[in-house]
Amino acid sequence: MAGHDLLGFTCQQMCAFMVERGLPAYRGRQLFQALHRRLVETPEAALELPRALRTGLAAESDLRPLSLMEVFEAADGTRRYLFTVRDGHAIETVWIPDGGRITLCLSSQAGCPMRCAFCATATLGLQRNLTAGEIVAQVLYVLRDAVHRWQQPRPAGVNLVLMGMGEPLLNYDHVLHALRVLADPEGLHIVPRRVTLSTVGIVPRIIALGREPDRPRLAVSLTAATDELRARLMPVNLTYPLEALREACLMFPRQPGERITFEYVLLDGVNDADEQARALLRWLAPLRAREAAKVNLIPHNPVPGLPFQPSPPERVLRFQALLRAKGLPTYLRRPRGRDIFAACGMLAATSRPSA
Repeated sequence: MAGHDLLGFTCQQMCAFMVERGLPAYRGRQLFQALHRRLVETPEAALELPRALRTGLAAESDLRPLSLMEVFEAADGTRRYLFTVRDGHAIETVWIPDGGRITLCLSSQAGCPMRCAFCATATLGLQRNLTAGEIVAQVLYVLRDAVHRWQQPRPAGVNLVLMGMGEPLLNYDHVLHALRVLADPEGLHIVPRRVTLSTVGIVPRIIALGREPDRPRLAVSLTAATDELRARLMPVNLTYPLEALREACLMFPRQPGERITFEYVLLDGVNDADEQARALLRWLAPLRAREAAKVNLIPHNPVPGLPFQPSPPERVLRFQALLRAKGLPTYLRRPRGRDIFAACGMLAATSRPSA
């Protein structure tokens, strides 16, 4: 069992794993349910399994791919988890409460290679992709932690956003497999419509994602609607310029009523002028005609060392009003966890407890 990424197994794979060891398939289902429904942390706690099997699993496999370094809680209840993976790289996961439901912001890579000028994670560079089991483990750990350490009831609903560290479409196979594990009806059953994947615009992978039979919802980090400005802020635009990105989004199949979310980080004096709002409307026009787009405006979360400030509130509201006046659904994303460096664009594996 050594080397097996057991948290990255679907229930079917777990059953096959047991059969390969000469055991009944149902033992795999029992272990999968213990891990994903009852949130047990160690094989010894899966009491439905025979003692010998539990002992063997404990000796030969590791169901703890993440080690907690620190956890920080914000004034609004948001929590930022700073983990290390087995080779020592740091990753972060964010717990965002909203009434009886929660959203978990997951990382898909340690660090990030995309070099977006306004994002703290970009300062780390890419360290490596996460395995499917390491992605799944983030969900299991924070749910277990909420129940046991924080004495909170298990959430009635869980939404997932792949908006943490890394570009998820550059870790395509592991991300998609992790989502299949998390959607397994024998486990947490977090179905694709409750999952949003955010990309900076890896065009071939957007097209591939659209062909998946069960896929998450798509969000695109845009932040500028002209090639010149976007290339300065997001170097990915040099490889996949705006026209190619829009074509991929137009090709992306949608369910009835589904819209692609375009995320626009508002940077004071950089991309928040009226003309840039009009440029965004022009760029989105073909998608607006198909009722295929909505916009999330995100006031920049300032990070020491990055040369940007958030747009003032009156400028944010003016930008939103210009978009809404043309019938474009436009929402303001309320910053969550800014005081613990947990908000959008702030994840950089820092141990600073607050800003």
